Amino acid sequence: MTDESTGGKNAEVNVPTLNAIAQYIKDFSFENPNAPASLAPRSEAPNIGISVNVNARKLSETDYEIDLVLNGKSGEAPNIMFNFELVFSGIFRVQNVPDEAVQAVVMIECPRLLFPFARQIVADAVRNGGFPPLLIDPIDFAMLYRQRVAQVQAQGEAVGTA
Repeated sequence: MTDESTGGKNAEVNVPTLNAIAQYIKDFSFENPNAPASLAPRSEAPNIGISVNVNARKLSETDYEIDLVLNGKSGEAPNIMFNFELVFSGIFRVQNVPDEAVQAVVMIECPRLLFPFARQIVADAVRNGGFPPLLIDPIDFAMLYRQRVAQVQAQGEAVGTA
């Protein structure tokens, strides 16, 4: 099939693409500091806190390294059951995406693609540490991105008024 607007030649379409080039554990730590006492059966559910952060670094015109950072701990000092830190990273190629949308793609879609793998690493580590697997609830990376943008804008306004 030909495109008449290009004189009968096939029109080259610049379709937006996002490709995962690589994914890997950049840093990982799991601690069970009070074992074996922390492994004793408990009547109440443990208090588990998890923090999430996303960092991006441009590697080339089209390639980005994304770090999905998950930190968590169960219990309070001195009775911590376990704690973990995972930096799960990926290299992504973003092509033919409008400049104004690249940051959103990098900060929302890339960590969304990394998350299931990071979640499995945490679940396996917690299980291998002697506890039931910790299945982290899905994360709304779009909401995190909007919060980060609002925070940066608020800081910019505060600096502009000082």
